[in-house]
Amino acid sequence: MIDLHVHSTASDGRTPPGELPGIAVQIGLSAVALTDHDSVSGIPEFMAAARAFPQLEAIPGVELSTQYCSREMHIVGLWVEPEEPDFQEYLAAQRRERADRAEKLRAKLTALGYPVSQEELYDVCGNESPGRPHFAEILVKKFGIPDFQTAFAKFLKNGAPGYVPRQLPPPVAAIRAIHGAGGIAVWTHPVYRERNEHAFARRIIRKFSAPETGLDAVEGYYSLFGPNETGMILGLAADYGLAVSGGSDFHGREEQGIFLGIGAGKLKVPDELLKGLKMRLESRRNGTLPEKI
Repeated sequence: MIDLHVHSTASDGRTPPGELPGIAVQIGLSAVALTDHDSVSGIPEFMAAARAFPQLEAIPGVELSTQYCSREMHIVGLWVEPEEPDFQEYLAAQRRERADRAEKLRAKLTALGYPVSQEELYDVCGNESPGRPHFAEILVKKFGIPDFQTAFAKFLKNGAPGYVPRQLPPPVAAIRAIHGAGGIAVWTHPVYRERNEHAFARRIIRKFSAPETGLDAVEGYYSLFGPNETGMILGLAADYGLAVSGGSDFHGREEQGIFLGIGAGKLKVPDELLKGLKMRLESRRNGTLPEKI
């Protein structure tokens, strides 16, 4: 099994990047990708730790937030070169946007009677990528909110009184940034299980798999997917010549019930997906993309 969607303390996870390879080997993974939000600062530690486990393929990655037609789309980059200058500039701009949003969110929570200081926020996040999960953690610890789910429902989700929308770039900008860093672009958690979104997913995949937009793969295996969602995405990937990826979206928070490699307990991302992803990577780097994966 493999897990190509994993977070660490370099963004909003709780597991240090250097601990992830050892955990991955313990649970029998053959490959794992670190894909922190708008940050590659954990990759050097992650890759260094992975050298102790030659049986494990460690993949440097990132997860970028974008917006299309009033909907947030997340694009994961795999096999990115973290130090590429233009890529670093893109990430820095996204981190500035995150910091600006965090300040607005702090102001809203203060007005609601739940003040959170900058010091408290950055003590929790400990990095350059503050997000809503960090605020949720403070609300639980400082104000006695029962759990993360309640914190999001009451204050942080879209429509809640503390919610602040993000100002996000279009997907094409993220895809180009990933390609510029030598990686491939994956549309991650593309649909929501509680909705029938086949038409939406087809429309998005058709648009962004075109040569001028350049999506390389779609996440067909995900912690919250059942057989119907996975089957739908695998079919659409085949129809439009995309590779398939998969991952848990692990953050290391036990209360979320998502675990490395197995997601909510039933996730099994097949090793053989790496072949299609590597074919896409090689073709992308050679400039000779195949019509079908």
